[in-house]
Order: sequence, then C-alpha cells, then structure tokens
Amino acid sequence: MLRLVDINSENARDEELRRLYETAFPVGEQIPYDDLIHLLDIMDIDYTAYYEGEMLVGLTMVLLLPRYNWFWYFAVSEGLRGKGYGQRILSTILDKYRDMRPFILDIESPLQADAPNPEQRKRRHAFYLRNGLRDTGTCRSYNGITFTILSSSDEPFTLQDYDDIVAVLRAAWDNMPGNNKQQ
Repeated sequence: MLRLVDINSENARDEELRRLYETAFPVGEQIPYDDLIHLLDIMDIDYTAYYEGEMLVGLTMVLLLPRYNWFWYFAVSEGLRGKGYGQRILSTILDKYRDMRPFILDIESPLQADAPNPEQRKRRHAFYLRNGLRDTGTCRSYNGITFTILSSSDEPFTLQDYDDIVAVLRAAWDNMPGNNKQQ
C-alpha cells in the first residue's frame, strides 16, 4: 500500500524529493526547485510524495485552477520505473480528482519528428491513454519541445485554454520576490 505525504514549503526541502524532481525532468522543463517551493506558498498546488514503507517511490504536483486541474509534474524514482508504481500513482491521483474539474496534462509529443526520445514519448503517450486520459488534439511548442495535451474529460480543450493555464503560472512567477520579470 502506498503511503501519501502532502508536501508543503516546510517539508519540501527534503533532499530525496529535490533529487527526484531534478533528475526526472529535463532541465528545460523544470522550474528551479527553490522557486517551486516558494510557489507552494502562493499557488494552490497539490504536491504529494508517494512512499512504499520508507522508500520514496514518486511525486506528483497538480496545480488546482478554477476551470482545470493541471497535472504539472509526475515522476517515479528511476530504479522503480517499469514495476507498476506509475500505474498505482496515476490511478490514485485520477481517483482523487475524478469528480472535480477536468484533469489536464501536457507531455512531450510522440509526433515531434526531431525528438531525441521518440520511443519513450510513444510509451508515455500510450500509458496515459490506457489509463483513461484522452488526447485533445491540441499541441503547444516551448523551447523547441512540442507538447501534446491530454485530458480526463471529453470537453473540448483549445490552445487558448492552455495559454490561460500557463498565464496563471506566469503571473505567479512574475510576482515572486526577486524574480527577474524578463524571463
């Protein structure tokens, strides 16, 4: 049985959590971890760590917004990938948000022709589709990476909807103390 731990700005400084976050996602897709910790105080982010006994298995972050729940980050510890933990965590989080606003997720597109990891992208896309998410047919490129947007809902989802989600994050980011607003 997975043990879930709610993470906030006080307990997020755990080095094991930081290491998982910083190694699971490409640098270009990360918010610096210290900035992320600050965002926990000013945004409605459901940051959860998953443990099997005392072993960190994974983490998720969901940004709770008025119209959507944006599944922002999801990682399973490297040595535990392919052992069913991702399936268990995803099922847990989808159950948690099932009766709420649509659950939105962006992933590296399996259709990006020049991607350095096409097989990994295809497997990840298939994983989410097998688990009940649907491809919205909407894509957005950022820093040379094309992202495909998935949803838990059959409701239409547009680029404007995605841009609205990102605008909320950008506004919080721009208003962080000491942040250079030219980013």
